[in-house]
Amino acid sequence: MRGAGEIASAVAHRLCHAGAATALQTSRPPIAIRRGMAFSDAVFTGVATLAGLTARRMSDDDDPDRAWAAGEIPLLYGAFATALARLPWDVLIDARMNKQSTPEPQIGLAPLVIGMGPGCAIGTNVDIAVETSWEALGDIIRQGGTLPLGGEPRAVLGHARDRFRYAPKAGIVRAEAEIGQVVRMGEIIAWIDDAPIVAAFDGAVRGLTHDGVPVEAGNKIAEIDPRIGSVRLTGIDERPRRIAEAVAAIVAERFSAPRPLLEPAGL
Repeated sequence: MRGAGEIASAVAHRLCHAGAATALQTSRPPIAIRRGMAFSDAVFTGVATLAGLTARRMSDDDDPDRAWAAGEIPLLYGAFATALARLPWDVLIDARMNKQSTPEPQIGLAPLVIGMGPGCAIGTNVDIAVETSWEALGDIIRQGGTLPLGGEPRAVLGHARDRFRYAPKAGIVRAEAEIGQVVRMGEIIAWIDDAPIVAAFDGAVRGLTHDGVPVEAGNKIAEIDPRIGSVRLTGIDERPRRIAEAVAAIVAERFSAPRPLLEPAGL
């Protein structure tokens, strides 16, 4: 699984519960914002738990079997080529969700390559894809490609695009707030070097890139939610859950689906 953010984590969680030996992989500190709904913090803390499952960061010298034997998901932190060469993986899933660049050709890196998000072209860079836009969320794409990037985020109490804060330039994130903290309009929640990132309205910090992570201009680095006191900060949300279900269906089509190891928790 390329990526360690909210979508990648939900897919890894679902496949693990289906009995698959699943691993996450990232080559750089994750820019994930909904860190309570992802395994991404394992890069920084060594372990992270999501809905009853634990991911454990592993270097190139660590054996993934050790994590699988403990009922954990290994997060392979290092070069992608090294992780790819470690085992004869049956499936490669690109869940990096990088909306600012087209995924590189990956066909042939594993018997089955699944992509998601804008830029996936069947037969060009992936074998099959899952749609991640709300208009066709969870659709399995077997011909053509996924929808291009466009449209507005879903509105929450009248707030859509303004819920998210983006890096105005490349730099290092310096967090002023914490996930779950209530902030007021105009309050500084983070810095990108010397550039302040402020809340556009009163709300709760639902997402925030980890302190010290380098980002590029345009990267999404924070989310403010107007549902103070009721916003969900942990677990697996609807959108990643539906994407994960579609990926699991694709894998089950290609391989015999084993009996789940245990019932999914916290969904």
